[in-house]
Amino acid sequence: MKITKYIPRTMEQSFPLNNLDEVLSDLMGWNKGSVMRSWAPDVDIAENHDSYEIHAELPGMREEDINITLNNNVLTISGEKKREVKEEKDNFVRVERSYGRFERSFSLPNNIVGDRVAANYADGVLRITLPKAEEAKSRTIKVSK
Repeated sequence: MKITKYIPRTMEQSFPLNNLDEVLSDLMGWNKGSVMRSWAPDVDIAENHDSYEIHAELPGMREEDINITLNNNVLTISGEKKREVKEEKDNFVRVERSYGRFERSFSLPNNIVGDRVAANYADGVLRITLPKAEEAKSRTIKVSK
């Protein structure tokens, strides 16, 4: 089983036109830096024989502003990227960097050892290691005569 984006379903989401803004964003090529969406960090997810690895790009953030929770096989990364307050008056023509609160959630497979999940943050990248349970690791079995 692979890790998938967690999307909680609500009554409003069951109506076909409620995701129209998402469809239009995709159609028009608007990216997450546009007015239509709040920001969320880009994430890479990899699987190896004994764990899953999640790498989230969070440049300019501090460790204490990042929260990670694991509840009912749903991993949530959240936090707030604060805008620097500057005294000088800069006349920006365009601002593409995102600021504010974010949240990303992922549905995890059942073979994760929750009490061994580890995370570190360095050089603007959050790295989360999700160890697999022993029985979930693949192994080679020799056939004997």
